[in-house]
Amino acid sequence: MMSLRARLISTRRLCTAARRCIDDEGDWFYSSEWWGTCTDGHAVLRSPSDKGNGIVSVLAYPSSRPSEVEWRETEKWLERRYAEEMHKNNHQGEVGGGFSIIGYQWRTLHFNDETRQSAVKVMAAYYRQQSQHSAAGSIFLMQQPHCLAVPYLKSMVSAGLATIASCNNDLLDAIYGKTTIRILCIGHGGGSLPLFLATKIQGAVVDIVEIDPLVISASIRAMGFPSFSVMTSSGQRALSKPNPIDEVLWKGIHERLCLYEADAENFVLNTCNTYDMIFIDAYDGDDIFPCQLWDPDSPFLKALSKRLHPGHGTVVVNIHSDSEVLSADPSISHYYQQLLPMGKHVSKVCRAYKSILAGNGEEGSGLGFTVAVPWVCNTSLVVCRGSGMNTRHCSRDFIMNAIVSKSREVENVLNLPFSFSQYINRGFTLID
Repeated sequence: MMSLRARLISTRRLCTAARRCIDDEGDWFYSSEWWGTCTDGHAVLRSPSDKGNGIVSVLAYPSSRPSEVEWRETEKWLERRYAEEMHKNNHQGEVGGGFSIIGYQWRTLHFNDETRQSAVKVMAAYYRQQSQHSAAGSIFLMQQPHCLAVPYLKSMVSAGLATIASCNNDLLDAIYGKTTIRILCIGHGGGSLPLFLATKIQGAVVDIVEIDPLVISASIRAMGFPSFSVMTSSGQRALSKPNPIDEVLWKGIHERLCLYEADAENFVLNTCNTYDMIFIDAYDGDDIFPCQLWDPDSPFLKALSKRLHPGHGTVVVNIHSDSEVLSADPSISHYYQQLLPMGKHVSKVCRAYKSILAGNGEEGSGLGFTVAVPWVCNTSLVVCRGSGMNTRHCSRDFIMNAIVSKSREVENVLNLPFSFSQYINRGFTLID
């Protein structure tokens, strides 16, 4: 979720300087395509939530990329994937058919018509199936997993993956699928973060916890998230088998996504899993990070500590400016107060996570730091256990340079269109 204060700096979204060739479809350069008001977009879903998120809506906006000249290559890829699935499953009676791209759109998830919770890019396509006996067609949506449109997601991914790679954990083997890495995402939104992680890291098994069933439904119906990911309260798949089109689109990725409708505290208290990484982005419809998810005396943080891998466990939290910053210093103008990245409340959150998960002072065995997110007033908090780089023995510059150095290796292996270092270098601050 992005801080509402980002609206005050929306004029910084576009640069008047000559632009390089942009490979990243999620580059902030394209934010003007989806950063419109509720009246600018076309509502494809709108319904009241009974979980504190007010009116949940999904708005659609046109996307300029991929351009229409590129669509045919994607259609050919879909047809090859369909042929592979038909051959693998030994389907009889198939005599042809074809895929047609209808277009690409941005889809944004909103709470209360104000809070822009997430933004994703979706592909809409049509498949006409011809068999020996009939012809039928279907339209489907596919979220584009490589596209992280919101800057704080790139910040969380960059800082988190570079940090865990700097530990003894062999992230590279997990990327290639040689070993398993267990990831927990608390807060689902449109699902772009867990989908990105499961797509880019072949050995990633990603559990997702979302308290609001309406958000889960919106991500699947209107934002192209794989439906096979949904789990029951007993830990079984809600669907007995994937939709054939899901098999074509996701090629097993959907089988490594487990989406639970659950309260985060209850889930963490009851799960037996040990997680290598945990990502937390859990603001509600009033733009509040619930107290039970950061209070150092709460059952949640204590249980989270038990579920985090003792050797290299890494937690990444999306946080943003709180209202207390507005009265922090009367000498600072109201406008610039709203651009400050952290207030007293946010500092408490950072200290609580660092203290409970990695310890403090002489008892500390891990690392905690924050980085500022460009363009929006969010901050990424990272806490890592056993990194060998705690603040007792290493300077800020040494720690930051070590993480940045490792980040280059990770981003090259992942073949990403954006650089980790631009997000790690920004306002890097150690937590004592």
